[in-house]
Amino acid sequence: MIVWIQFCLCTAVIVFAGIRLAKYGDMIAEKTGLGRTWVGVVLLASVTSLPELITGVSSVTIFDLPNIAVGDVLGSCMFNILIIALLDLGPRSKPISSRTHQGQVLTAGYGILLLGLVSFAIIAGTNIPNVGWIGLYSVVFLMVYLGAMRMVFMYERRRSLEAEHDADDEEALYADVTTRKVYLMYGFNALLIIAAASYLPHLGDQISEMTGLGNTFVGSVFIALSTSLPELVISIGAFRIGAVDLMFGNLFGSNLFNIGILAIDDILYTKGSLLSNITQSHLITANAAIVMTAIAVIGLTYQTKKKFMYLAWDSVGIIVVYITATWFLYSWR
Repeated sequence: MIVWIQFCLCTAVIVFAGIRLAKYGDMIAEKTGLGRTWVGVVLLASVTSLPELITGVSSVTIFDLPNIAVGDVLGSCMFNILIIALLDLGPRSKPISSRTHQGQVLTAGYGILLLGLVSFAIIAGTNIPNVGWIGLYSVVFLMVYLGAMRMVFMYERRRSLEAEHDADDEEALYADVTTRKVYLMYGFNALLIIAAASYLPHLGDQISEMTGLGNTFVGSVFIALSTSLPELVISIGAFRIGAVDLMFGNLFGSNLFNIGILAIDDILYTKGSLLSNITQSHLITANAAIVMTAIAVIGLTYQTKKKFMYLAWDSVGIIVVYITATWFLYSWR
């Protein structure tokens, strides 16, 4: 019982600090002149993925739990796409996929590419050469991630110029907040997330032993859910104010950043190549995330105008895949 209370407390801290971290990150974007769309894909995505980063680092460096680290990252990728379907749920006649520009497909496409590379690396295992103890695939992950960031930036800048978007109203949104306060509060909330997220792997290991669910299942479901709560809360906030592009950018961008986290975890895991020291069941999570992202891409491209009951067909597909993958993880735990 105490373990579950600690788990809930850590989760509450992550949500509390994550919301404020994103807010102050947006303030930094305004005061430095960065665009909001770029903030969604890079700055906002990176700060909301901070729990996955800290959880992964502590899993491989302190607790020696590679399955928790990988399960958290891949499970978070699944949950981030599930958020799209959850926000589509409701009596609104217009599906959420028809309320954003199709340029989001660029970021989602890179997400599919990186997840596919992860799946390939897990299957190949020790057949992939190492640089010291680091898998060569980690170098590829980082190169693709950096390339994606550059291409998304260039695309969004070009789109912004073509649309001649006027952001004067947004520029003065935080004029009354000093730059010093913004950076101090940003750092304070980041420390709160670091403190809470670094303890999650230890709690996840205790829960897996107590329930018999196994590290892979616990990492892919419980830990992934808790570390993805900042994305969920921030996406709800963006959706409520009509900033759907920011929401999609945050979710797809978080998935790109998550795969970059795998490369960092691999560098810090000195016992060998990270993806060679995990169970093959992570292929379920990786491939489910690929399928869910592909369904989202189809929905963004086709942009259906109708819903089936309270959900668009692409949202139904995303939910079905998530539930099916979770069932398989539970069955093969």
